[in-house]
Amino acid sequence: MKKIVIALGGNALGDTALEQLKLVEETAKPIVDLIEDGNQVIIAHGNGPQVGMINLGMNFAFEEGKVKGEMPFPECGAMSQGYIGYHLQNAIGNELKKRGIKKDVACVVTQVVVDENDEAFKKPTKPVGAFYDKETADKMAAEKGWTFVEDAGRGYRRVVASPKPVDVAEKNIVNDLVNAGHVVITVGGGGIPVIDKSGKLVGVPAVIDKDFASAKLAEIVKADALFILTAVERVCINFGKPDQKQLEVMNLADCDKYIGENQFAPGSMLPKVQACMSFAKTGGEAIIADLKNAKLALQGKSGTKIVK
Repeated sequence: MKKIVIALGGNALGDTALEQLKLVEETAKPIVDLIEDGNQVIIAHGNGPQVGMINLGMNFAFEEGKVKGEMPFPECGAMSQGYIGYHLQNAIGNELKKRGIKKDVACVVTQVVVDENDEAFKKPTKPVGAFYDKETADKMAAEKGWTFVEDAGRGYRRVVASPKPVDVAEKNIVNDLVNAGHVVITVGGGGIPVIDKSGKLVGVPAVIDKDFASAKLAEIVKADALFILTAVERVCINFGKPDQKQLEVMNLADCDKYIGENQFAPGSMLPKVQACMSFAKTGGEAIIADLKNAKLALQGKSGTKIVK
């Protein structure tokens, strides 16, 4: 039996709540495959589109006079953790029941501690929410003080700070649930970012990268393996070029070399590789793989393994 932290990418979730509820039924199957084989599974997930849409919708309701105040960003993160977590625990619970596996699934709304002096707060980079044309983005930036960037030729999106995770506030509860044999969903969306102000945790407007939060979680629960599940079978170098090459294994020196060559896109594969490197340094096994091939990846038959 292995203790595995699974970080689910955006391909595991939908663009709307109803689409997501249906899509996670398929997401649950490869996760339950691992549980059925006797593994202890802890699940994390992203929330970039969802938290932005919640924030936008709540602020629009405020502007229209439907609610009395704007909704702070940390609270929007908590809402996204709750509804995505509900969908995942519902789908995984149903799949477990269908297979006759008696296990409880729990979603823990999680605060993740970050350093208030993290350089990320000086330069927001994490895209959240919907796409806008330049005129609309400029207007919202002037009215709200938000920062917008052009995103992959699809329009302009708001960006917020993306600080590195330092600790998980609810780590003792998470460990208790894991050690009791339950399936735990935690650090959703990277966790609700909080800073320590004289011993008091205070939420800040930011989004922690779910891959880095998952690596920190894997370290905390002393996982045997970290799975970052995405939409590609293996990590590639020279991606999209005639000499594109899939990688089965990378050590830390290989990773540093390829990062130095700018082989991995900053908003896509780079944070996944860096998160795996962080966990591999602790001696754990880190794997980037396609969600549907999770079981094969555990057997070494798919995915890219990052080793110390």
